[in-house]
Amino acid sequence: MVLSLLRRLVRLRVTLGYTAALVAVAAVLLALGPHFREQVIWHASTNLHNLAHGRIGTLIGSAFVIETGPIYIWLPGLFAILGLAELLWHSRRMVVAFVVGHVGATLLVAAGLAGALAAGLASWSIVNATDVGMSYGAVGVLGALTAAIPRQWRAAWTGWWLAVAVGSAVGTFGDFTNVGHGVALVLGMAVGTRFGHPAHWTTARYALLAVAAAFGYLIMANTGLSILTTSTLGVLGALTAAHVSRRRAVRRALLMPAPQPA
Repeated sequence: MVLSLLRRLVRLRVTLGYTAALVAVAAVLLALGPHFREQVIWHASTNLHNLAHGRIGTLIGSAFVIETGPIYIWLPGLFAILGLAELLWHSRRMVVAFVVGHVGATLLVAAGLAGALAAGLASWSIVNATDVGMSYGAVGVLGALTAAIPRQWRAAWTGWWLAVAVGSAVGTFGDFTNVGHGVALVLGMAVGTRFGHPAHWTTARYALLAVAAAFGYLIMANTGLSILTTSTLGVLGALTAAHVSRRRAVRRALLMPAPQPA
């Protein structure tokens, strides 16, 4: 029994290691007080100021520092996303999805902000905005899970999340963090197409998927207005994508040559 439990835990080694590191960092920052915590958040932020000064290490360090919310609220959801991906895709692919979502979205958002500043479309105060956390990476992994969703539900799943991402960005008037979530989602979906066939689904994994989806949704929609907007657009997106997928399936079936008589 103990050996069986250890084997299962080994399959989640990256998820366990990363979440343990987050807990340790959060505990240290809490113990050292708010002033020290603010300094760490500033130095770990992937804002334009730090990136422009060559602090590339923030691209990694920012994923280990969480700015908002008690850890006991978001940690189970994060564990569900990463743990499910690690069970389905194994450790290396889960890490790839997380890094692509976190680093890729951070750099693309930074490039967009730099362009907006150059065009006079954004305030210069955004240069020093704090930007830490694991949300880009988590949403990237959520996007990569798209390729593992059973085929009959995949179109609706894709339509839902893309519409939610658009609604989240539009509903917050282009808030760069929510735009980054949309970018991370698309990057994760793209990466997931290269992962091949996932491990088989079980009841426990479907339960993890439910928790992961709820957590991912709350990352992108956490106010009353954003929940109303994104849920409405999400349903429309899911229905539209499912309808288009069915029409394509019917069209392919009609184009298939009829079997020749023996």
